[in-house]
Amino acid sequence: MPPTTFYVDAVLFDMDGTLVDSTAGVVGAWDTFARSYPGLDVKTILSSSHGVRTVDNLKKYCGITDDALLEEEAQRFEQAIVDSSKDNGRPGITMLPGVRPIIDELTPGKDMPNACWAICTSATRVYASAALEVASIPVPQAFVTAEDVKLGKPYPDPYLLGAKKCGVSPDRCLVVEDAPAGVQSGHAAGCKVLGLITTHTRGQMEPCTPDYLVKNLSSVQMKRLGKGVEVTIFMD
Repeated sequence: MPPTTFYVDAVLFDMDGTLVDSTAGVVGAWDTFARSYPGLDVKTILSSSHGVRTVDNLKKYCGITDDALLEEEAQRFEQAIVDSSKDNGRPGITMLPGVRPIIDELTPGKDMPNACWAICTSATRVYASAALEVASIPVPQAFVTAEDVKLGKPYPDPYLLGAKKCGVSPDRCLVVEDAPAGVQSGHAAGCKVLGLITTHTRGQMEPCTPDYLVKNLSSVQMKRLGKGVEVTIFMD
C-alpha cells in the first residue's frame, strides 16, 4: 500500500504507550497496590485501564471515594511506576520505536517559536514530567496532564485543551494514541486519529475506528513546516 501524506496544524500525542513504554512500571505499581487493596485482579485491570487517568482507575478498581485520599493515592501509584520500573530485572521507562526522529523534528528552535505539537496525557504532571525526563523526551510548550481537565479520556477535554494550547483548531490536528479510550477522546474532539498497536492488539484497536492504524511510530514520518506539520504514514 502506498504511503499517505497529509498536513495538519499540530500533532497531539498521548504519552504512555505512544511516546514511552512504562508497562514495566505500571505492572509493578498495580502489584504494589494489590498488597494494599486485597482482591485486585491485576491481569483484568491491565487489560482495560490503559489510557485512563489514575484517579479514575483508583475510583473504579480500589473503591476510593474520598477526594483527598484519592489524590494522595494517585501520587503514590504514579511514583510507584517510576520506582518499580526497574525492579526484578524490568527494563524501566523507555522511549518507543520511531519517537526520537519525530520529536527532534517537531521540537521548535529559535527560528520556529510556535508550538506545533503537544502531549496530552492521562498522567499527573509530576509523573509525566519524570517519565519524559527518564526517556529523554523534552516537555513540550503545550503540555496537558490529568490535573488540567475535569473530565479525562474518553471525553474530548484533553485534546481540546491541547489544540487550544497550540493555538489551532482541533479539526486541524492529528491525535496519536495507543488506547481505545484515547482514540475515542480524539474523535470526540474532532481530530484525525492515528492509532498505534503498542499496548493493545489490532483487534482491540480496530473497533474504535482510528483514521489510521500502524504498529508504532517507526511507520510514520513528520516534517515541521513554516506553519504546521507534514505527516507521512507508511501503512502496515
